[in-house]
Amino acid sequence: MVTAAPMSEFKFACPVCGQHITVDSSTSGGQVECPTCFQKIVVPQAPASAETKFILSGSQVGKPRPVGQDTTVASASEPVSRFRQAVPIIAVSVLLVCAAAVGVFIFRDSLPAALGLGPRGRWSLNLKNATFPETRAAGKLRGRSVTCERSTLVGSTLSLREGQGAPLDMGISIPLGRWLSGNVSGRALEIAPDRPSPVPRIVLSWRDEQQKQAREFFTNGYALKLAFDQTTNGRAPGRIYLCLPDEARSVVAGAFDATIQKPRPPAPKASKPNPPPPVSTTATNG
Repeated sequence: MVTAAPMSEFKFACPVCGQHITVDSSTSGGQVECPTCFQKIVVPQAPASAETKFILSGSQVGKPRPVGQDTTVASASEPVSRFRQAVPIIAVSVLLVCAAAVGVFIFRDSLPAALGLGPRGRWSLNLKNATFPETRAAGKLRGRSVTCERSTLVGSTLSLREGQGAPLDMGISIPLGRWLSGNVSGRALEIAPDRPSPVPRIVLSWRDEQQKQAREFFTNGYALKLAFDQTTNGRAPGRIYLCLPDEARSVVAGAFDATIQKPRPPAPKASKPNPPPPVSTTATNG
């Protein structure tokens, strides 16, 4: 068996300052002084070939010798190591996504009912499939996701709205005077799409592209389920499910806590001014 003879001269790096030092192979294992930092360095074992890819490093006298490192091998293996670390994470993520998809498929009929949005999450006018979510009233109006930020009961008119000031961003208004007149505490109302008139006229309001107030009225064909809890301290908490028969299939469902307000008194009629007295004329003979 033929073995490669060590090189007569080779270079290694100082472990303190990194200075490259050239020595004879016969000094391997001995000590030299670094010409830069003047530290005593133990000369490493000479490489077997000039083609070696190892970066040799000496060790400071009195300290353990650092293990040599193949920079070419390290740089090539680093992406592989990272890939191997990422494989379990990717596998777990895929499993979680698959489990979530299976859960949605299995409970596709029960989850939407818990949200009050009809069977299988579709827009529905069937009140039998409508339940009240315990979360704040929210949904979609005219294709836009909305959340009830403020609710009021002014007289007998319930209003739910998103946004502040006027014109309001989005809102609905339901006059209840004929159906829930007086104290609404603990009372409920259901309006099916096929219920004959008269029914409450639902007013859907929003801010148009010109930042002006726009309205749409619904006098029939909608599904409304409304329930008030006990009123207290000037507030009327309750729950609502409202599904409108518009092209966008608007729906709002959830809990609200309406502030009870008295309606504004009507503006006084302006009194008509008294007509001026008639002017009498006297004829004279010329």
